[in-house]
Amino acid sequence: MKKTGRILLIATIATAIGASVEAAVRSERMARAMTSQAASSRAPTELSSLGEATQWLNSEPLTAAGLRGHVVLVDVWTFTCINWLRTMPHVRAWADKYKNNGLVVIGVHAPEFSFERNLDNVRRSAKELKVEYPIVIDNDNVIWRAFDNHYWPALYLIDAQGRIRHQQMGEGGYDQAETIIQQLLREAGSADVPKDLVSVDGRGIEAAADWGNLRSPENYLGFERSENFASTGGAKLGRRVYAAPEKFRLNQWALSGDWTVGKEAVRLNEAGGRISYRFHARDLHLVMGPASRGSSIRFRVRIDGRPPEAAHGGDVDEQGNGVAREQRLYQLIRQAKPIAGRTFEIEFLDPGVEGYSFTFG
Repeated sequence: MKKTGRILLIATIATAIGASVEAAVRSERMARAMTSQAASSRAPTELSSLGEATQWLNSEPLTAAGLRGHVVLVDVWTFTCINWLRTMPHVRAWADKYKNNGLVVIGVHAPEFSFERNLDNVRRSAKELKVEYPIVIDNDNVIWRAFDNHYWPALYLIDAQGRIRHQQMGEGGYDQAETIIQQLLREAGSADVPKDLVSVDGRGIEAAADWGNLRSPENYLGFERSENFASTGGAKLGRRVYAAPEKFRLNQWALSGDWTVGKEAVRLNEAGGRISYRFHARDLHLVMGPASRGSSIRFRVRIDGRPPEAAHGGDVDEQGNGVAREQRLYQLIRQAKPIAGRTFEIEFLDPGVEGYSFTFG
């Protein structure tokens, strides 16, 4: 697991009848992690870092002293992270279910990409995603470092004395986390803590991944972290015209057209540019958006050279048409079984788009 990347650990999970299904570790941020540990002996210093934050959404600033006596769930996130988006229904449900029992949920927004540092972008995303609990903006990673965190998403459960009692990186482990929430609330003296567990049915982009058919890891488009780039001549920093190869191996990708490759992202200079990707997964997402605020970028998606039709994602129609109006994660493909290797292509009908990363589900 990379310390600077989102978790992509696929854990071994047990079925209800005691059988187990083993999945290999593919790459960070793509897979679920079900790591957790008790840390009741740890010094209660992490929450004090909240006092160094200067920007909050949905709440007045919260402090360690003011939270004493409450059970606190700290959720470290960034709004383009598909792994966080798929955990979101659970965190949202816990915040609603246990608020009257004294649970305080705090979202620590720690950006990965530069546009995620923009407060208006975070505010818009929180509203669209119905994140209604307190959000603290951690653009300088002060809280991130205080928790010695390395991943998106990460959950920390803190008891009424301010001690971390459970931590969990990535997706999965929801029943265990909720059981510990209930335990800590009872320890704190809350009466009538429910004993049942929430039942979550994530829809759209929040739906759980199809782990059994997932063969494509996350990949960045910027020069510093990209892998498997297949355009003729390779990627080079700066502006140049690219051409895609005739054939792709699984998880290779390519640019076509006039692009500027930067350290963090690629930017299209002239209309008609394309990005192609050979993938194997139910879902394909692309973090992208217009470089200039307020502009719109029309695009058209193809899968194996044809309109996606029933395999279209939530951000395109059956003919593959869509518009990028803000920088965020776009769901472009959601296909039905049987899942097989496919060639994806997106053509931009307007210049000025920036592409950051592909993720799958």
